Amino acid sequence: MKAVKAYFLNLLLREKMLCVAFVLIIAGWWFSSFAGRAALFARTFRQTTETLAAQDGWLARRNEIETASKRAISQLDPARTYDSTRLQSEISTLSAGLPDPDIEPRPDQRADQFTVHSVQFSVHRAEFVSLERFYLEVSKLSPYINIEDCSINVDLADPSKLNASMQISSVEIVK
Repeated sequence: MKAVKAYFLNLLLREKMLCVAFVLIIAGWWFSSFAGRAALFARTFRQTTETLAAQDGWLARRNEIETASKRAISQLDPARTYDSTRLQSEISTLSAGLPDPDIEPRPDQRADQFTVHSVQFSVHRAEFVSLERFYLEVSKLSPYINIEDCSINVDLADPSKLNASMQISSVEIVK
């Protein structure tokens, strides 16, 4: 260390200033990188803490949720629940008045006492009245069939027509 100090003191003033500038630039660069990593760590730590707190809340309510789930399932008539094939068939029947409906099955979600079946339903260039009729017919089948997500847009080619996309699901009670 004494050799570095002696070497530095023997330099000309402009060389000393240049060395100090290089050291300051390197220190600033390192501090900037460190600050970025520290901020990322703090953000990740905060998000993880919030996620764990939310999960603890759900786990604390486990008995309440299971009780509510069992009560809701006991109120459903197992004969009126829809399996995947029956759901697709029912949606196809209800969409008879719509132009060229597209029904794509989605992966099932299984639980201990029930299975949730879903389809992605799409229709292009439909009239409002036909789309409304379809919606009302599906609504009559609640809670056995539900529209979870719905997006309706005006058709660009013909503003009097609508394009609709819906995720429709049904609950099947596992026996």
